[in-house]
Amino acid sequence: MRALDRAAIEVAGIPGLDLMRRAGAAAYRLLRARWPQARRPGIVCGPGNNGGDGWVIAELARGDGLRPVVIELGDHGRLGPDAAAARAAALAAHVGVARGLSELDDVDLVVDAVFGIGLAREVDAGYRAAIDAINACAARGLPVLAVDIPSGLHADTGAVLGAAVRATATITFIGLKQGLVTGLAADCVGDLVFDALGTPASIHTGIAPSARRVTHASLKHLLPRRARAAHKGQHGHVLIVGGAPGYAGAARLAAEAALRVGAGLVSAAVHPACAAQLNEGRPEIMVHAVAGAQALAPLLKRATVVAVGPGLAQLDWSAELFGAVCDAQRPLVVDADALNLLARDPQHRSDWCLTPHPGEAARLLGLASTRDIAADRYAAAAAIAARYGGVAVLKGAGSIVSGGECPAVIAGGNPGMAGGGMGDVLTGVIAALLAQGLALGDAAALGAALHAAAGDLAAADGERGLLASDLFGPLRRLVN
Repeated sequence: MRALDRAAIEVAGIPGLDLMRRAGAAAYRLLRARWPQARRPGIVCGPGNNGGDGWVIAELARGDGLRPVVIELGDHGRLGPDAAAARAAALAAHVGVARGLSELDDVDLVVDAVFGIGLAREVDAGYRAAIDAINACAARGLPVLAVDIPSGLHADTGAVLGAAVRATATITFIGLKQGLVTGLAADCVGDLVFDALGTPASIHTGIAPSARRVTHASLKHLLPRRARAAHKGQHGHVLIVGGAPGYAGAARLAAEAALRVGAGLVSAAVHPACAAQLNEGRPEIMVHAVAGAQALAPLLKRATVVAVGPGLAQLDWSAELFGAVCDAQRPLVVDADALNLLARDPQHRSDWCLTPHPGEAARLLGLASTRDIAADRYAAAAAIAARYGGVAVLKGAGSIVSGGECPAVIAGGNPGMAGGGMGDVLTGVIAALLAQGLALGDAAALGAALHAAAGDLAAADGERGLLASDLFGPLRRLVN
């Protein structure tokens, strides 16, 4: 982002103060469009250029007949020249400056212009009081607009640096910051709005993106329309390996997901105690009672892709089957307890997709807790892919797909998907896409995007009570 700012100034010839004025104007337009009834915005301005954007907003609000009040944090004598000029213009327009945070008791909207992308340390006590005061306004129902990024959120990682503003909406400028779209950012950003501030596309020349944000709509071209003369053998044979006693439902969910996304054939190799149970209600799944590696061997020979882990558990039976799967030299999707078995005995290969949630990711990396994963989800996903090979899908809000040149972060999904079985469905989706001929990275990214989009469609009637099997209908519609 700093490189893009420099290019806008030096290559496109847009003065820094002009960029600041454009940013303030874009934020003010959004404020008026979203909350036209607001008459007394409280604008909390920090000591950097983000605060300068806030001063521009205050000046525009004053000129529009509103009664803005600025809560100024830090030493204004240390402002850069652009922010100092914006402050001077606002004061010349008779913008009111508050004596303290208590002035927020008398506003009807709050603008967070405290910190921008430069914050990389824990928020200290003085600024934390300001963030807490802004969040108290949000708690009593006032809208909060964050300028560029919610203050306290790390722009690179999405981690909360001790405390962060919980905005109703965030408007960000010139380029999306990767910390806005994953992890704890989901509770801070609110509605995300982007404005390029009129900068030309040429400023991106020579500046490689750090990540790409993808949706089902942006990737659906990877799954073309089927030939009219197609037959089941052309769409692959997925083998699900899992389904220990007590966990048969996980294997069933993965298998049906693979069918709904278009795999030609789906088999399930499960514990003998579960085989009859698994076959009830979905006869299209070819269920096999497998007591050990010897019984699994002929199924592995027929499979195009193997998905191992849903309901696998961590029994001696589980370890024996996982070892056989790894020896079979088939493309793999590895999930759930197969990941825990892998963490005990690490291997590296190029033809598998690992799909850990944060707890499994911590075990794969030998970290103490999920907090270590949340501190930098991009780095964690990249570390898993580097250590184990192939592609890693780090699940959670803003799932990250790592293993290629540029990580993908998935747009979509909702808290209703935080329930048992959702990961098993994702495993089946990715396996089915691999079986239909997609490359590993494409199958992982499209699979995760499909899964998120289906979850959002399924949550139309509400997030609470959403079941993993509720995704089957939306998945079928989306792949068509």
